[in-house]
Amino acid sequence: MPIQNVTPILNVSSVIESQTWFEKLGWRAGFQWDNGDGVGFGSVCSDKAEIFLCVGAQGARGTVMPKFPGDDQTDGVWMSWWLDNPAEVDALHATAMALGMTVTYPPTDEPWGVREFHLRHPDGHMFRISAGLGSHD
Repeated sequence: MPIQNVTPILNVSSVIESQTWFEKLGWRAGFQWDNGDGVGFGSVCSDKAEIFLCVGAQGARGTVMPKFPGDDQTDGVWMSWWLDNPAEVDALHATAMALGMTVTYPPTDEPWGVREFHLRHPDGHMFRISAGLGSHD
Protein backbone atom coordinates (compact mmCIF):
# COMPACT_ATOMS: atom_id res chain seq x y z
CA MET A 1 0.00 0.00 0.00
CA PRO A 2 1.96 3.06 -1.19
CA ILE A 3 1.50 6.32 0.69
CA GLN A 4 0.19 9.04 -1.62
CA ASN A 5 0.86 12.07 0.57
CA VAL A 6 1.77 13.13 4.10
CA THR A 7 0.14 16.16 5.70
CA PRO A 8 1.72 17.46 8.90
CA ILE A 9 -0.49 19.02 11.59
CA LEU A 10 0.90 21.94 13.59
CA ASN A 11 -0.52 23.04 16.92
CA VAL A 12 -0.96 26.81 16.65
CA SER A 13 -2.38 29.55 18.83
CA SER A 14 -4.42 31.00 15.93
CA VAL A 15 -5.26 29.46 12.55
CA ILE A 16 -5.96 32.86 10.98
CA GLU A 17 -2.75 34.46 12.28
CA SER A 18 -0.74 31.43 11.15
CA GLN A 19 -2.31 31.53 7.69
CA THR A 20 -1.34 35.20 7.43
CA TRP A 21 2.24 34.39 8.52
CA PHE A 22 2.55 31.65 5.88
CA GLU A 23 0.99 33.85 3.18
CA LYS A 24 3.82 36.36 3.65
CA LEU A 25 6.18 33.57 2.56
CA GLY A 26 4.24 32.72 -0.58
CA TRP A 27 1.89 30.05 0.79
CA ARG A 28 -1.87 30.50 0.36
CA ALA A 29 -4.60 29.98 2.92
CA GLY A 30 -6.47 26.74 2.42
CA PHE A 31 -9.61 25.86 4.30
CA GLN A 32 -10.87 27.18 7.64
CA TRP A 33 -13.22 25.21 9.88
CA ASP A 34 -15.25 26.97 12.54
CA ASN A 35 -16.92 24.60 15.00
CA GLY A 36 -18.93 27.42 16.56
CA ASP A 37 -16.15 28.53 18.90
CA GLY A 38 -14.10 30.24 16.18
CA VAL A 39 -11.73 28.90 13.55
CA GLY A 40 -10.01 25.97 15.21
CA PHE A 41 -8.72 24.03 12.21
CA GLY A 42 -7.42 25.07 8.81
CA SER A 43 -4.61 24.73 6.32
CA VAL A 44 -2.03 26.45 4.18
CA CYS A 45 -0.98 25.29 0.71
CA SER A 46 1.96 25.70 -1.65
CA ASP A 47 1.73 23.82 -4.95
CA LYS A 48 1.13 20.19 -3.85
CA ALA A 49 2.25 20.75 -0.25
CA GLU A 50 -0.29 21.32 2.51
CA ILE A 51 0.07 21.87 6.26
CA PHE A 52 -2.88 21.55 8.63
CA LEU A 53 -3.16 24.06 11.49
CA CYS A 54 -4.96 23.12 14.69
CA VAL A 55 -5.70 25.27 17.76
CA GLY A 56 -5.21 23.61 21.13
CA ALA A 57 -5.33 19.95 20.13
CA GLN A 58 -3.47 17.97 17.48
CA GLY A 59 0.19 18.56 16.65
CA ALA A 60 1.30 19.38 20.21
CA ARG A 61 4.39 21.47 20.75
CA GLY A 62 7.20 19.34 22.15
CA THR A 63 10.49 19.58 24.00
CA VAL A 64 13.63 21.55 23.19
CA MET A 65 16.25 19.57 21.29
CA PRO A 66 18.66 22.11 19.73
CA LYS A 67 21.00 20.89 17.03
CA PHE A 68 22.16 24.18 15.53
CA PRO A 69 23.36 27.45 17.06
CA GLY A 70 20.39 29.76 17.63
CA ASP A 71 17.81 26.98 17.63
CA ASP A 72 17.82 26.59 21.42
CA GLN A 73 14.40 28.23 21.90
CA THR A 74 12.49 25.91 19.61
CA ASP A 75 9.90 23.71 21.28
CA GLY A 76 7.75 22.84 18.31
CA VAL A 77 7.78 20.56 15.30
CA TRP A 78 10.72 20.58 12.88
CA MET A 79 9.88 20.42 9.19
CA SER A 80 11.94 20.68 5.98
CA TRP A 81 10.71 22.71 3.03
CA TRP A 82 12.54 21.80 -0.20
CA LEU A 83 12.97 24.44 -2.89
CA ASP A 84 14.24 23.97 -6.46
CA ASN A 85 17.58 25.76 -6.12
CA PRO A 86 19.86 27.61 -3.69
CA ALA A 87 18.92 31.02 -5.14
CA GLU A 88 15.33 30.43 -3.97
CA VAL A 89 16.65 29.69 -0.45
CA ASP A 90 18.43 33.05 -0.45
CA ALA A 91 15.39 34.85 -1.86
CA LEU A 92 13.06 33.41 0.78
CA HIS A 93 15.60 34.25 3.49
CA ALA A 94 15.66 37.87 2.23
CA THR A 95 11.85 37.97 2.34
CA ALA A 96 11.75 36.59 5.88
CA MET A 97 14.35 39.11 7.07
CA ALA A 98 12.53 42.02 5.40
CA LEU A 99 9.34 40.95 7.21
CA GLY A 100 11.13 40.82 10.58
CA MET A 101 10.58 37.08 10.97
CA THR A 102 12.80 35.02 13.28
CA VAL A 103 15.66 33.40 11.39
CA THR A 104 17.74 31.28 13.77
CA TYR A 105 20.35 30.00 11.32
CA PRO A 106 21.48 31.96 8.25
CA PRO A 107 21.72 30.52 4.73
CA THR A 108 24.63 28.10 4.83
CA ASP A 109 26.12 25.64 2.35
CA GLU A 110 26.17 22.44 4.38
CA PRO A 111 28.67 19.61 3.92
CA TRP A 112 25.81 17.21 3.14
CA GLY A 113 25.13 19.06 -0.11
CA VAL A 114 22.32 21.51 0.64
CA ARG A 115 21.98 25.22 1.23
CA GLU A 116 19.56 25.95 4.05
CA PHE A 117 18.39 28.40 6.66
CA HIS A 118 16.13 27.95 9.68
CA LEU A 119 12.94 29.95 10.23
CA ARG A 120 10.93 29.89 13.46
CA HIS A 121 7.13 30.14 13.39
CA PRO A 122 5.60 32.35 16.13
CA ASP A 123 4.33 29.20 17.92
CA GLY A 124 7.83 27.68 18.08
CA HIS A 125 7.77 25.40 15.05
CA MET A 126 11.02 25.33 13.05
CA PHE A 127 11.31 25.17 9.28
CA ARG A 128 14.55 24.09 7.60
CA ILE A 129 14.32 25.74 4.18
CA SER A 130 16.66 23.91 1.85
CA ALA A 131 17.73 23.23 -1.71
CA GLY A 132 20.30 20.82 -3.10
CA LEU A 133 23.64 22.23 -4.18
CA GLY A 134 24.01 19.81 -7.11
CA SER A 135 26.38 16.89 -7.48
CA HIS A 136 29.28 16.47 -5.07
CA ASP A 137 32.32 14.24 -5.18
